[in-house]
Amino acid sequence: MLLGGHLPLRKMAAEFIGTFFIVLFGCGAIAGHSAQVPLIFGLGVMVMIYAVGHISGAHFNPAVTLGFSAVKRFPRSQLLAYWVAQFAGALLAVTLLGAVLPPGVSLGELSGSLGPVATTAVEAVLTFFLMFVILSVAHDSRAVGTMAGVAIGAAVSLGAAVGGPLTGAGMNPARWLGPAVWSGNFTAALAYVIGPALGAVAGAKAYEWLRCEAKQAGPERREGAAK
Repeated sequence: MLLGGHLPLRKMAAEFIGTFFIVLFGCGAIAGHSAQVPLIFGLGVMVMIYAVGHISGAHFNPAVTLGFSAVKRFPRSQLLAYWVAQFAGALLAVTLLGAVLPPGVSLGELSGSLGPVATTAVEAVLTFFLMFVILSVAHDSRAVGTMAGVAIGAAVSLGAAVGGPLTGAGMNPARWLGPAVWSGNFTAALAYVIGPALGAVAGAKAYEWLRCEAKQAGPERREGAAK
């Protein structure tokens, strides 16, 4: 059963806590008009990867979970459970911010200067590279696993720094939904859901195609792997 044992519930709790943490601090930085928003989002992701990555895999993003599932690195039977935990974490984080901050303060609502098609495309490209990095450093035994959190957090920060002025750099449907529900602003909703979903699936499939297994590697890779 999907929720019949302790392990799925613990994974859901880890995803809930991780997503809550990232949205709370990231959107909190936006509310406080911090100039370090991209860095804070990246650090939030990095911290939670090291905190609970060994429990749930540290997705914190429905699009990332979908990407893993698309390349058969995550069971489809647990998709809904992870999505519920991720969306719930984001919603609670924004609800808490909204309850303690003055009325009228932006809680990280996503909008940009581009049209719906361009917004979808930018969100897809940003999430493509995020998913590509996640799969390469966290799910390839040849990568330096201890640096996965740093690499993924840096990818989030870079995406937010470049994409922020264009679309707000959501790259995460849960991060979009929390502020959208609180504000009641669902402008370009499909762009912030479909864009990351398409990008994550494409990024996962691209790395799966690109990766070179040991039996397919050249002499240099086989020699290095034997040391």
